[in-house]
Amino acid sequence: MQLPLVRKPETEDDLHAWLVEHLSVMVVREPIVDGHSAPFEYLCHAFFEDRSPRDCVVWANRGGGKTFYAAVATLLDMVFKPGIEIRILGGSLEQSKHMHAHLRRLFAIEPFDQLIEGRITERRIRLTNGSSVELLAQSQTSVRGTRVQKLRCDELELFDREVWEAAQLTTRELRVGDGRIRGSIECFSTMHVPYGLMHELIEQSHDETTPRRVFKWGVVDVLDACDEAHACISDDGACPLAPECCGVAKTRMRTPGSPGEVPGHIGIDDAIALKQRVGENTWNAEMLCIRPQRSDCVLPEFDDRTHVVDAIPEAARSGIRVAGMDFGIRSPTVVLFAHVEPGGVLWIVDEHVRSDAALDEHIGVIRSHRSSPAWIGVDPAGRQRGIQTGISDIQAMRRAGLVVKDRKLGLHEGLKLIRTRLKPAAVGPRLYIHRSCERLIDSMRKYHYPKDQPYTDSPEKDGHDHCVDALRYLIQNLDMGYTSVEERYIAG
Repeated sequence: MQLPLVRKPETEDDLHAWLVEHLSVMVVREPIVDGHSAPFEYLCHAFFEDRSPRDCVVWANRGGGKTFYAAVATLLDMVFKPGIEIRILGGSLEQSKHMHAHLRRLFAIEPFDQLIEGRITERRIRLTNGSSVELLAQSQTSVRGTRVQKLRCDELELFDREVWEAAQLTTRELRVGDGRIRGSIECFSTMHVPYGLMHELIEQSHDETTPRRVFKWGVVDVLDACDEAHACISDDGACPLAPECCGVAKTRMRTPGSPGEVPGHIGIDDAIALKQRVGENTWNAEMLCIRPQRSDCVLPEFDDRTHVVDAIPEAARSGIRVAGMDFGIRSPTVVLFAHVEPGGVLWIVDEHVRSDAALDEHIGVIRSHRSSPAWIGVDPAGRQRGIQTGISDIQAMRRAGLVVKDRKLGLHEGLKLIRTRLKPAAVGPRLYIHRSCERLIDSMRKYHYPKDQPYTDSPEKDGHDHCVDALRYLIQNLDMGYTSVEERYIAG
């Protein structure tokens, strides 16, 4: 069934006017925060098939309309792209049902209700033009049997990684007349943690081999128009939203001729109430989308802006050269090279990270490095003798002429020493990392405890532990002192 009175939008202005006329939806077209996107930018990207790259990520605040706008995009696709197949995959089936509920309400609006074929089920909507949308369960079985044009993934942060990997092979192109609908995957989520899927996708979006368009907005970008009931500054003080809004919401006007319709998605009073209920970290992460929370991280004191540097000062280069090492075979062996300036501040200047290499190769790297260390702190487990060689890794390193320190200290005591250097109580940081040490920096950000178990005894061993361990062995031998043990080798 065709809808002759509902003309397909051809331009961005057409689309914006269409949403107001037919759905009574006034979408924000301009963000408030520099560098952010407006929800309307996402809708244009999703609807107009000439936008590239087709895959996209929407990083937005809680309550910022991610799921609703994805439902609006789904209605637009289904109405104007006959035969399109869309699947909704949520972090849970319950999350998928939220989008389905939005779709039910949108398709209840005249004249779109006339397009429904049969009846709307709990998981499926089919139109008379052959287009359809269906909810998928969060399982590999559900995802692997899917071949559609568009997959919309809601609350990606809650996804199982194996399901996400399987979902990458679900889309295919559809030819419609002289045009085509290219296969695409769209993701929607807040960013809770720096080691989750959402964080990885945002980082990957800068990689030309996995291009994705990123749309990012926070609570301030989707605020309703601010009226006379709220003052930026009053006798009672400044508005709680003043630091973020800076009065810009005052410039947003209600839609002419559409009483009650405002361009934002969150009311001023609601936003103020939300801010007053939560701490700064939660507000920054989940509402302003500044950066993810680090409450589950082992080293929350680490901050790129403070501890990562572009240059090493001359005072540091004149200090003692040291190193830290974590042994590995299948897992990577890590060597960190550092300078300790006369005042005791530690500067990590270089890293060597390599898997599937013999100890002799790592020893060669250490001896030939431009910052050849006076000593190297290693894992005390390196004292164990090898079955084939009959000597330990530490013995092999000493025989090669390296000065090795292997002070034994508990995991948490060693981590405490790192934290103390990152954020001492009385002075500035005493640990800095050169920007070229990318693996160490990434590990400092992402080394974390098991999800929802921040007080467990052991952090996750998911690959981010190796660089931090090498740093720990360096620091515990540097800060805790060391008693050398003389070893004698008797020729047989």
